Amino acid sequence: MQSEPKSRTGGQILADQLLAHDVRMAFCVPGESYLELLDALHDREQVELINARHEAGAANMAEAYGKLTGKPGICLVTRGPGACHAAVGVHTAFQDSTPMILLVGQVARWMTDREAFQEIDYRQMFGPIAKWAAQIDSAARIPEYMARAFNVATSGRPGPVVLALPEDMLSEAASVANAAPVPRFAPSPTAKDLLPLRDLLEASQRPLFVVGGSGWTDSASKSFMMFAEANGIPVACSFRRQDVFDNRSENFVGELGTSVAPTLVSHMKSADLIVAVGARLGEMTTQGYSLLETPLPHQALVHIHPEPSELGRVFAPRLGMNTTVEAFAVAISNERWTKPNRFAAWREKARADYMAGIVPPPYSGSLDLGQVMSQLQKRLPEDFVLTLDAGNHTGWPQRFLQFARPARQIGPTSGAMGYSVPAGVAASLLYRDRLVVSCVGDGGFMMSGQELATAVQHGGKLIVLLFNNGLYGTIRMHQEREYPGRVVGTTLVNPDFVALARSMGAHAERVTTTDDFGPALERSVASGQAAVIELVTDPNQITTRATLAGIREKSLAQRNLQSA
Repeated sequence: MQSEPKSRTGGQILADQLLAHDVRMAFCVPGESYLELLDALHDREQVELINARHEAGAANMAEAYGKLTGKPGICLVTRGPGACHAAVGVHTAFQDSTPMILLVGQVARWMTDREAFQEIDYRQMFGPIAKWAAQIDSAARIPEYMARAFNVATSGRPGPVVLALPEDMLSEAASVANAAPVPRFAPSPTAKDLLPLRDLLEASQRPLFVVGGSGWTDSASKSFMMFAEANGIPVACSFRRQDVFDNRSENFVGELGTSVAPTLVSHMKSADLIVAVGARLGEMTTQGYSLLETPLPHQALVHIHPEPSELGRVFAPRLGMNTTVEAFAVAISNERWTKPNRFAAWREKARADYMAGIVPPPYSGSLDLGQVMSQLQKRLPEDFVLTLDAGNHTGWPQRFLQFARPARQIGPTSGAMGYSVPAGVAASLLYRDRLVVSCVGDGGFMMSGQELATAVQHGGKLIVLLFNNGLYGTIRMHQEREYPGRVVGTTLVNPDFVALARSMGAHAERVTTTDDFGPALERSVASGQAAVIELVTDPNQITTRATLAGIREKSLAQRNLQSA
């Protein structure tokens, strides 16, 4: 006979649900609205609680944890301002299909609907950007809500869940059993389900697979690569999912993102079969929805995705398959549908174009970022983690670095600034024996660079590459294209980044020449601590392929032509 559950406070029950669901790390900014939960975590040392310096940082850390592990990243914040600050991480988790659970302290139940201190209805606030937003009003139902939260966050298309926790509910006592993790039920394709895909591939002359989205384990990536290489199929990755497929494979032909090669755009348009595996085919991957026609692309489109509502959402597929990428990769790993050399000419041309594109072009300036990336590539181990921010500076690592599991590339497909440093902190705490490199611009660093102090406090050893051009560079680029010469609001006057980083306990160096980067990187790695390498870059070299002066001149010439 089972014994009756002992009485516990809501905070204790919730902390025990985290343990029951195998949570071993969580991120927070503490608040008085959930003191009972914080106190319960004091007695549950199995959960390492990382206290960030800003709720946006904590939420981005949790989102990065979810990307890296496939398990929900846990973030705890206080009511009102704390939840508002954390919303950016929830939005990123939603757009990036990342499992995450945000726990928000809330006013006491008897105060609701009075606009009490920092009161917000989180169901309304987070409803549009969360898979599920709810409030737990009974301590006895905490196990039920938490089990559902973990299930919702990881099922179908993964995403964020938000649960509000009234502070008096957390102090309320209840006798209730812990919930067990809900087994994941995911559709898997049968051999019969794969036959239409085989038929389309056999009829194709110029197929292109596009892999992306979330849910790619190392084993799933390996299984899919077995299929692609055995059948001689060219493979591209969607925006910021470059680690899904080994870039060194002769089948890899590039990434469809902000740094996309014009040749890959051409290949995508001329393909007669597009097979999207896991990718949503969003705005960035499709270059503003221009690579495929809506609603019916001229290419035969096969869309494979774990969320049925994504199939046909924008582009009508010839064939839609509702399955996880893991199940699909395993199902096709041993399939041999074509002769490996059947698409050889098509694949080899795309591969040659990709390889030509990752050779840094000649550059006469003092700091050649293409060569910096080449030096970095030579130093990176097999299992490195690279985090990206938003901004044009990411074009250099996205274009010139190569990725292959277990190495990881994580960045916000939502385009949120201030992501890379917190994400790098989370990665360095999760994988303390791996080299973690964070790429961030000067604008993004000033939004979240204070999380270096979090890394120092908890022993994280990320290396931040801070691209400093004194601009909100992406917006300046858009200004020069749309309103040439009319610059406003995009110039930055920055602090001494080296002194700032050192004041937080990090190793820091400033690099102004190409030859100085390699030694600075070695010293940063050898320091055994969090480090910042400031890269002082030419503001005119705004992307890997364009200058501000060139963009301005082209825009002015077009305007003069139109007015003539």
